[in-house]
Amino acid sequence: MLGVALARALLVLALAATALAADFYAQLGVSRQAGDRELKKAYRKLSKQYHPDKNDSDEAKTRFLEVSRAYEVLSDPEKRKTYDRFGEEGLKQQEGGARSGDPFDVFRQAFGFGGGGGGGQQQQQRRGQNMLAEIEVDLKAMYEGDSMKFSVARKAICEQCDGSGAKSEKDIVTCPVCEGRGVRVVRHQLGPGIFQQMQMHCDRCGGRGKSIKHVCPSCNGARIIDSHSDLNLHIDRGMPEGADVVFEGEADESPEWVAGDVIVRVRSKKQKGGFVRKESNLYWKEPISVAEALLGFKHTVKGLDGHDIVLSRTGVTQPGLVDVITGEGMPIYHLSGHGDLFVEYQVVLPAKLSPKQHEDGSHSLSSAQADGLRLRYLRLTLPAGTHLDILDPS
Repeated sequence: MLGVALARALLVLALAATALAADFYAQLGVSRQAGDRELKKAYRKLSKQYHPDKNDSDEAKTRFLEVSRAYEVLSDPEKRKTYDRFGEEGLKQQEGGARSGDPFDVFRQAFGFGGGGGGGQQQQQRRGQNMLAEIEVDLKAMYEGDSMKFSVARKAICEQCDGSGAKSEKDIVTCPVCEGRGVRVVRHQLGPGIFQQMQMHCDRCGGRGKSIKHVCPSCNGARIIDSHSDLNLHIDRGMPEGADVVFEGEADESPEWVAGDVIVRVRSKKQKGGFVRKESNLYWKEPISVAEALLGFKHTVKGLDGHDIVLSRTGVTQPGLVDVITGEGMPIYHLSGHGDLFVEYQVVLPAKLSPKQHEDGSHSLSSAQADGLRLRYLRLTLPAGTHLDILDPS
């Protein structure tokens, strides 16, 4: 009796452990009888939905890892067989703790090889072209960091036929011309009794060795459809001008090649009268009046994040003088601290003087000459013949 009770207890524990274990079929949303084609279709849909390039939430990252692990197991005939018999725990024992460490490898394989399960022999395919897009963002976004969503038009493998071009798997038959070899043999007579035998690409099946009786109604046999990819661009604080952000495998898809990458090149918009960036430093031109150039001033400029930057000088400020304000530049990319702010002061002359201002200015200049005050400075820095009012025009 004790032995029977112990056996029942162990069975209950085993069933509880099985219930708590991950259900790979449920994670992919397929039945336990799902074939390779259905598995791949489900994985492609879910991995796109939860890929970190499109969804940066913690929940999405967890789901991406889960569906990648599920597809890795179920697309391999041996692993799937073990999982079906002994569950995830039995699979872990068979693997000895050595699991595939990179879910992106699973992603690349699923999108790089068309029309077959992941457990079969994989043939290396050529890589498709990358797509380059240039995006201009506000300098403020590169100062503070930001994210933005955008869409890229692309070709995608038809989900209805999984890139086969056929209405159903039964419509895929061996090519009657090349008999499945993908090439056909052609003989040419060069002379009496002399023949040349050549192998040529089969025009009927395009070298695939298969023909299609009824084409897929969705792609009309083209195997690909017009689509788009919604991406989420992360702009890091202090990101360099012209930095490339790579979205792996998001370029045009095809059963014939591994999808290339979408490369987004990020630059800041050029804004007249605003901050100018050079690497981690910022440059600013600050206008001042003649009176301020002679007597000093205190101005406030709004930084890119809205904080106040105080520009203050006493005494004479030469036109074109550049002040360096330490630590008020761009954030240094992937490091702490900021670059510097270079402020160039531009003296703004009055466009026109009233008769009274002209008279007062002349009197002031005469007094300054009599007193030996900075007259040489005024004559050197102002255009010849310009009448200057050293009083504040405002």
